[in-house]
Formats: sequence, structure tokens, C-alpha cells
Amino acid sequence: MTANILQVEGLKVAFPGRGFRARPIEVLHGVDLHIGAGEVVGLVGESGSGKTTIGRAVLGLVKASGGSIRFHSEDITDASPARRRQLAKQIQVIFQDPYSSLNPALSVGDILSEPLIVQGATPRDARKRVVELLDRVGLPGDAAQRLPREFSGGQRQRVAIARALAPEPELIVCDEAVSALDLSTQAIVLDLLQDIQRTTGVALLFISHDLAVVRHVSNRVAVIYKGNIVESGSAAEVTSRPQHPYTRRLLFASPVADPVQQRERRAARKQLAQMGLLDTRSGVTVSV
Repeated sequence: MTANILQVEGLKVAFPGRGFRARPIEVLHGVDLHIGAGEVVGLVGESGSGKTTIGRAVLGLVKASGGSIRFHSEDITDASPARRRQLAKQIQVIFQDPYSSLNPALSVGDILSEPLIVQGATPRDARKRVVELLDRVGLPGDAAQRLPREFSGGQRQRVAIARALAPEPELIVCDEAVSALDLSTQAIVLDLLQDIQRTTGVALLFISHDLAVVRHVSNRVAVIYKGNIVESGSAAEVTSRPQHPYTRRLLFASPVADPVQQRERRAARKQLAQMGLLDTRSGVTVSV
């Protein structure tokens, strides 16, 4: 059995309410999640479900109001800023938007070498590593001298992937890493991520609203609805034989090429919406 490198237990996150003396609004209600070394775990849910908040809590970008987050055996739930900077070598992130996640004033070479130099690499070693990274993500050698605006969306996301790989992390949080790309570019970037994951053994927390995309890359899948994990299991099981009505709704929302099957999915999704089914295991009502 693969040892867990990330263990999230009973995670709660609350944001301040609006207005004077407003009560905090809890958006995560006790989430449990684990990721083994070299494993790809898909976290899927629609907008507002809390999936990105989980990723940001793991990265230390939002504060947990309850529960714990452990990396290996260390509790990092309330890690200090100094410790978080150290953890950045082991836990990296690929954000959704390749246009805003890269500094437009820096060359690609500087974007990739800066974190390496901060972590102690010499400029010469950093430049050598940049060449390796650009080759790994399929970008030409002269890309290091160019600015992010000179690249397409898919190429910028390749730069973002290279930046995440630079310190050789154990875990990468992919927060809607392909949702801003067109379908053909999505497929290319997903294949690249899979190839990198296989060759490096890095673990991925792959966050997405698209069950079809999650199925393509994940070993296991967890489905989140309104701050609760309502279903989890192997990717094949959850995406082909979903048990929870909300997971079935996500599956029916994924487009397929067959017009007859697509019409059937639309009808099934409409039926689920009308029924407003309740899963007694989770206590979550699923309705549209």
C-alpha cells in the first residue's frame, strides 16, 4: 500500500460574512482527502462547491478553521510563512489562467530560474535547469529569452508547468489547469501532464469541474458538493458507475459525440433535477 504524502482530515474553512457583525460563512464542512506518493487524485465539482478552497488550504493560501492538513507526518495546517516558503520546494501549484499566473515583465528564463535561485541554486545551475525544463515541456530553447506575451495560451501553460516542476516537488496542485484552454490544447496539455507524472513520479491533486477531464488523468476521484465530499473511489468506478445523484448529474453534463446518447444524457439530467434526490449517506440534497 502506497504511503500517503498528503492527509486532509476534517478540514473546515470559513470566510468572513458580509456586513457588520455578520457571522462567518463556512464553505468546507469537514473534508477528508488523502493522496499517496506518485498518485493522481481528481477533485471534481461545479463552481462554488469548495474544490479550489481545498487546494488553496493545502497551499496555505487560506486559513483552516478546523481539521488538519498533514504533509508526510508534519502538521502544516498553521505552518508559519517561513515554513511555507520551505514547503514550496515540495508542494507546487499550476493555476487556472496561464495569462495572469506569469509575470509579464520577466522573461521565461527569469520566471523559471528565480525560484531556483531563491532556494539556493547558483545562476549557472539555474540556467542549466531551465534548459532541461523547457525541453521537458516541449518548448524551444530560445523560449527562455522571450516574454510570456509572445506565447499562446497552451504554451504559457507549459511554462507554468515547467515552473511548478522546477524545484522537483513531491506534490503539485493543479487548479483547473486546463479549463482556460480550447479543447485541442487541453488534450495536448493533459497528455503532457500525464507523461510528466509518469516519468517523474510527482503526485497530483487535479482540481476540475469536468468529470471527463478528471477521468482522463486520475487514479482516484473525489466528488465535492457544497463543501462536502459526497462520493469517492477509483476513477473508473466513480466516472462509469456513479452512486451519488450529484455525480451522475456531473456525468450527464459531460458532452459526448453521439447525438442520441447526448439527448439521453440531457433527459436523465433533467429528471435528476426534477427529483431533487437526497443521499441519506451524506445528508446532501442534490437539486438544480
